[in-house]
Amino acid sequence: MSALRDLIAAELSTPVDPRVSAMAAAIAAKHGSASRAVLFYGSCLRQKQLEGLMLDFYLIVSDYSAAYEKKWLAAANRLIPPNVFYFEHEGLASKYAVLSEADLARFCSAKAPDLSVLARFAQPSRLVWQADEAADRAIDAVAEAPRVLAVMTAPMVGNANSPDLWRRAFELTYSTELRAERKERPGSIVDQFPDYYERLRRVIPLEAGTQDAARSWGRYRSKGKRAQVLRLAKATATFAGGVDYIAWKINRHAGTDIKIKPWQRRWPLLAAISLLPRLLRSGAVR
Repeated sequence: MSALRDLIAAELSTPVDPRVSAMAAAIAAKHGSASRAVLFYGSCLRQKQLEGLMLDFYLIVSDYSAAYEKKWLAAANRLIPPNVFYFEHEGLASKYAVLSEADLARFCSAKAPDLSVLARFAQPSRLVWQADEAADRAIDAVAEAPRVLAVMTAPMVGNANSPDLWRRAFELTYSTELRAERKERPGSIVDQFPDYYERLRRVIPLEAGTQDAARSWGRYRSKGKRAQVLRLAKATATFAGGVDYIAWKINRHAGTDIKIKPWQRRWPLLAAISLLPRLLRSGAVR
């Protein structure tokens, strides 16, 4: 495990644009002493032009009750993690998800109830802010994500050392979520960071297993899509402009032209429910 942890620690410590670090510090400041770490991930990770994009962060907190003044936000984060918020700082826009240290470790492990967090941290990310002595717990949690995903995927490719392991892994994780991205998106993740995934392949020893992996992935597909519907519904209460953001993201990735009506902005939860069947029928989300 030490070689894998060292690789992840080095990746997490890769320098980022100072504006990203400033945004992370501002997000942490919003939640005071409960803030433990901020992780930067997603499609903006290697972008030099950040204006007009939506930066993606995870804020890791010690405890949900300590992170919020409003009790209902702590309860919502505890029941259906994570909470997601919109945030602007110095001309840049972002969204950040809030997880406790305990939930980050759980969602990156083999005990994860669904794969949304695990899949994200099996991809490169950056530790862009941390409280004193908080880095080790974040590194330990994030290092589990690619290992668990590789172990889960190996039986599905036959040859555990296949270069196609990670492509297949992201095809499978995408199938467990309601995704707006085009079909080639899972492969493009690997194409963006080929050296990273090759290094991962070398430090995670695997053997193709004989367990019923197909059935296990089927359960994750059912659980993952149900969990995402609940999270999207909850986000209409925590995410400013949530319906507009959802439409923007779907249009950007799926090439659709969804336009949000005034009533949908007034009633975002009803809007999300009304949009979902149409998006599923059209294939904009799968």
